Amino acid sequence: MRYLERRDEHSRLVRERTSIPFPWARSAIVCFASYHSSEMLSTKTPPARSGWIARYAWSSRIDEQGTRRPSDYHKVLLKRLHALDARLRHELSSSREISPGDEPSAHPNAEFETRCYVDTGPVVERSLATAAGLGWTGKNTCLIHSRLGSFGLLAVLLTSLPVANESAAILPHPDRCGTCTRCIEACPTNALDVPYQMNASRCISYLTIEHHGPIDEALMAGIGRQVFGCDICQDVCPWNRKAPIAADPQMEPRPELINPLLDWLADMDQAEFESRFNGSPVRRAGFDGLRRNIAIAMGNSGLDRYVPVLKKLSDATEEGLRTAAQWALARLSIVD
Repeated sequence: MRYLERRDEHSRLVRERTSIPFPWARSAIVCFASYHSSEMLSTKTPPARSGWIARYAWSSRIDEQGTRRPSDYHKVLLKRLHALDARLRHELSSSREISPGDEPSAHPNAEFETRCYVDTGPVVERSLATAAGLGWTGKNTCLIHSRLGSFGLLAVLLTSLPVANESAAILPHPDRCGTCTRCIEACPTNALDVPYQMNASRCISYLTIEHHGPIDEALMAGIGRQVFGCDICQDVCPWNRKAPIAADPQMEPRPELINPLLDWLADMDQAEFESRFNGSPVRRAGFDGLRRNIAIAMGNSGLDRYVPVLKKLSDATEEGLRTAAQWALARLSIVD
């Protein structure tokens, strides 16, 4: 995740403050979209031979022909931000002229500058959400809302418009993690080695999605059955127990991605992978990356039924996939 270390021409960390990449920004509208569902948690006893895909990546929508299609929260929320931007411009437009001496960027009826981001720009959405009073940063590093929980996606609209009453500061949400350490204790790879800090190099979400190539063998057993992302630290969080279930027709769960069979996933060729996951967050892992994760999950299953497919994968050209399959075969032989 070297992009987090990017600096500008003055050697300032670009993501340290919003004003560094966007000196014109004077306000931020932060949106929270819940993706909480009524489906079982990853921490419950899973169906036999199943893997786990993070619940945010289950998303889908029904198209005009009535067919269920994959959807990606980046595109869904970005479209909504653009609609919000257009509405702002419409409502703030006026024929009233600006008085001499007024600064255009500070005048409510003037043209103004905006940027929309959903995990794709040089902004730290979680920090802005905390500043906006949407919740607190929990010990698992997720934003937690006292009513909505932590299964939420963040979207930010930066504007050059001033806050109407800058003296009326938004009160920060108090930290309500208290003495709870469930997320820290539940993490199988000890990625939460310090409360409120995530060691990305040990995080299952990072390893199964962003990390390319071989995975450290010392972490493979901890990855368990996770084939794309991880929900464990959120599934054990008490603040999600009573959180309302989301009702978003553009991000409804795809039934086949809930506890998907490892056999089904492993049988996909690249063409089927592209077809099934085109427009889905799962595509970010890549074909070989997903197969690498599947091989690890097979090794952790303790089931020798996967030996034939793992033998085929152990000769793969891609190193990450090959070494994962070889590790899985060795692990199954130990289990036997």
